[in-house]
Amino acid sequence: MAALPVFYYDLGDPECYLTAEELKGQAEWEPVLASQLGLAGGEPDRTQIERRVRELGLQPVHWPTPWPPDTSRAMLAATYAKRIGRGVAFSLAAFRQAFAGGRDLGVQDTVLIAGAACEMHPSALIKGMSLRATTQALAAATERARRDGVTALPAVVGAR
Repeated sequence: MAALPVFYYDLGDPECYLTAEELKGQAEWEPVLASQLGLAGGEPDRTQIERRVRELGLQPVHWPTPWPPDTSRAMLAATYAKRIGRGVAFSLAAFRQAFAGGRDLGVQDTVLIAGAACEMHPSALIKGMSLRATTQALAAATERARRDGVTALPAVVGAR
């Protein structure tokens, strides 16, 4: 069986959202912190994003406030979800909360709603986000992205 390419993403990036909706599960999804790669904080081309959303037949974009969002909590949740086999489902749910629902991923309740959408118990998700192993896994994934030469998100890198 051939190894899958790696999809590096941050839940606060609308381009990552569009790539995620196109990829579904056809890659190994690897959450990384855009801020730690020096890639966070830019203003997206909202017109282009909204056009691509229509082309893909997705729900209209409702931009989260504040912008840019603080995704650190959501990225820990995505990392924990990946560790328990729900990374793709959680990440799609979180992207949709942010960009279809206009919800702030920096708010714990938004993260818990995304978790509930893929049958993750709120208490387990809160505990999972607080684990040192989760924090270390996210840092390690971000460092792997750096070593893989990621200079922009989203990034789809050849199979490991």
